[in-house]
Amino acid sequence: MNDPFKQADASRKVLVADDGAEGRMDAWLTAELAGEFSRSRIKSLIEQGAVSLKGVVCREPKKKIAPGDLVEIDLPEPEDPEPKGEDIPLDVLYEDADVIVIAKPAGLVVHPGAGNWTGTLVNALIHHCGASLSGIGGVRRPGIVHRLDKDTSGVMVAAKNDIAHRHLADQFADHGRTGPLERAYRAVVWGRPQQLHGTIDAPLGRSGDRTKRAVKREDADDAREAVTHYEVVERFHEKPDATALASLVECQLETGRTHQIRVHMAHIGCPLIGDPDYSAGFRTKANLLPEPAKAAVNAFHRQALHAFLLAFEHPRTGEVLEFEAPMPDDMRELVEALRG
Repeated sequence: MNDPFKQADASRKVLVADDGAEGRMDAWLTAELAGEFSRSRIKSLIEQGAVSLKGVVCREPKKKIAPGDLVEIDLPEPEDPEPKGEDIPLDVLYEDADVIVIAKPAGLVVHPGAGNWTGTLVNALIHHCGASLSGIGGVRRPGIVHRLDKDTSGVMVAAKNDIAHRHLADQFADHGRTGPLERAYRAVVWGRPQQLHGTIDAPLGRSGDRTKRAVKREDADDAREAVTHYEVVERFHEKPDATALASLVECQLETGRTHQIRVHMAHIGCPLIGDPDYSAGFRTKANLLPEPAKAAVNAFHRQALHAFLLAFEHPRTGEVLEFEAPMPDDMRELVEALRG
């Protein structure tokens, strides 16, 4: 069986249709290249004149293929990405020809967008990876398969070629239900959940503010399934009635919705400390804390959320890789102050 990773590195491919070949050119090529390119990408290459059938350029994706046909594909060089590479320091946990795993700091936006066209993780990866990016969809750029909010820190993986991108994207779409993908977070929250461990199954959709999310009824038009599993790791300033002023909670995602942990924890009455969007009504609770915990909480100006663990199947080797990133200094100091 051909190794699609080797094929991806070639600028020209030569294939001969076997005895069972039939159907449309674009469908046959998509199957023959073992997922190296999407069908839409194959169709685009054919229409651009990059595919020859029996020595003649073929621009018809619907052209029928027959046994013995010689098909040649000229792959264009990956285009330069629209975002430009920027020399932004990265904490690289692992890197090879297919993937790169980094510990993202709080404050770093993942992808260029409105108000953040530069200074993003994508800009940093383009600079760091350089020519080792073989192209995602014909563009030399990293394949972003999941994201962390700007002010959430933690482990992230990005793909460096089309096949790795598709393989990782499939794992994240499955959310670890049938594969080894695992994502775990640590959060410092106000109060303490009623149960020390449990599952929050509450659909999410857009709130009145387009940048925020809210728990929705299942029959709402924009409701999307959202499931978070949590466990209380540590309680701070616990009272005789078993309540606490704050807690350290570990969360595992079964789905990956925008702001999922932040909204779900607020939904059960335990919003994240420092969260500017979902814990505004809890700010005065800092007055109940002794010093230096009170000062530490008042000085913490981001959601106290850290993606400390990520496990996934390597797209080439099939090996399950697991990475952990220690809690960043600001969050570690917050926890230590609460313990005090």
